[in-house]
Amino acid sequence: MQRIITINIKRYDPETEEVSISAYKVETEQDATILDILNFLNEHKQAAISYRFSCRMSICGSCGAMVNGRPTLMCSTFIRDLPDEITVEPMRNFPVIRDLVVDTDNAMDKMRDALPYTSFVSKKSKKPIKQTPEELEKLKQTSQCIKCMLCYSACPVYAVDEEFIGPAATATAYRYDQDTHDEVKEERMDSLTSKDGVWKCSFVGECSDVCPKNVDPALAIQKMKIMGVLHTTKKLIKPSKSKT
Repeated sequence: MQRIITINIKRYDPETEEVSISAYKVETEQDATILDILNFLNEHKQAAISYRFSCRMSICGSCGAMVNGRPTLMCSTFIRDLPDEITVEPMRNFPVIRDLVVDTDNAMDKMRDALPYTSFVSKKSKKPIKQTPEELEKLKQTSQCIKCMLCYSACPVYAVDEEFIGPAATATAYRYDQDTHDEVKEERMDSLTSKDGVWKCSFVGECSDVCPKNVDPALAIQKMKIMGVLHTTKKLIKPSKSKT
């Protein structure tokens, strides 16, 4: 079924630093997505809107934007679920490069603090580390993160403090911390329990609400807080034992 919508696109020109709104009336199918509409405007209306996309299947995580005030992937946001007037803006909490394209480098850099790697061979025994199907199952939820950074766009703590390690990095850290192959747990926990680590989270839960893959980073952060307490306590007790 065809439907006429009005779509308002927030534009930013880095050369003039001008911010504006471009409004378009579009006749479209109910099953079209926001990304479909933007592609149509660029291909048929010469709108020259700048935005990122790749897979169009909610896998690459590159087409994030604010749609009617909510961080979402444009490729999985359907017209049938939206009113007749739609506003599309760049993701919040990131510097805007042009139109809907933002610079997520700061949030991506947090991933390094999560130490997102593991080894399949034990450093001590030099033998392969085995993992059961049950142990693998425990990693599946947090392994679904596609680094779309919608959680950072929704996070009220990151909005005012860009040094906060943030939801995606913490969920990634939790995924590797639970991996039976992991051998850098202590080093990772040092990073996660630093002054810019998990303690800054106020548990609003917006990160989990907007996550397109149900990773539930808010829960991962709270679990890391508990583990962080144990880690910090262990570090405090360990020196006293060595002295006796």
